[in-house]
Amino acid sequence: MQDFPAFEIIPGHYDSGMVLLADHAMNRLPDEYGRLGLPEEAFRRHIAYDIGIEGLTRRLADRLGVPAVLGCFSRLLIDPNRGEDDPTLVMKISDGAIIPGNHPITAEEWQARIERFHRPYHRAVSETIESVAANSGKAPLVLSLHSFTPAWKGVPRPWHAAVLWDTDDRAVRPLLDGLRASGDLVVGDNEPYDGALKGDTMYRHCMTKGIPHALLEVRQDLIAGDVGIDAWAERLAPIFAALNADPALHAYQRFASRTGAYET
Repeated sequence: MQDFPAFEIIPGHYDSGMVLLADHAMNRLPDEYGRLGLPEEAFRRHIAYDIGIEGLTRRLADRLGVPAVLGCFSRLLIDPNRGEDDPTLVMKISDGAIIPGNHPITAEEWQARIERFHRPYHRAVSETIESVAANSGKAPLVLSLHSFTPAWKGVPRPWHAAVLWDTDDRAVRPLLDGLRASGDLVVGDNEPYDGALKGDTMYRHCMTKGIPHALLEVRQDLIAGDVGIDAWAERLAPIFAALNADPALHAYQRFASRTGAYET
């Protein structure tokens, strides 16, 4: 029962100064949860994981030689990109799909999922970031990878990729510039989502600590298979490398959050 891993760390050069994260890399569940009462098809949808992101993160970590942390459990079980006090931490309904295994849920089961999956994942993220900081002697650059659906409620989304952020734009601006430089991409700036979310992974590990970071979303149909994943890894690797080579992206500087004051 306890053999199910909450995370996977892809090793890399810890003196590189860069860390990759993939909160929603996988759609797996421990056997004792079955399929949470859902049909198998649900676990091939975006409600279960970020389609294409596991493969893309692995390719980029390999090409760049940097460490990465991957979440190994489905977001349907518990969402690692939410704070522990977020009411959407364990979703009861997602994009029209009712999740029987999450509703009703006892307070004991809610807490058990936090302790077994959510906290171990975030400890791994913290320890990896700290190791890179210690080995490189500078603030790490943290890049988080996600993917979004090609359409929402029947409305097509025009963006090929998007960069989400709160107020720390140090890595955001050069990342947007790098993506737009080729002229063949429509790139969202805090679209289709707003990057300011109190308690999420970037807030918890980067905003509160003054660590340079950005969250990149890629449209799922573009990375649904190996050909697309390889193409995007080839596109992103030099952009990420250029960001990592910038000394300005390896300094600690704390920015106020649009979500409100930090807890003291």
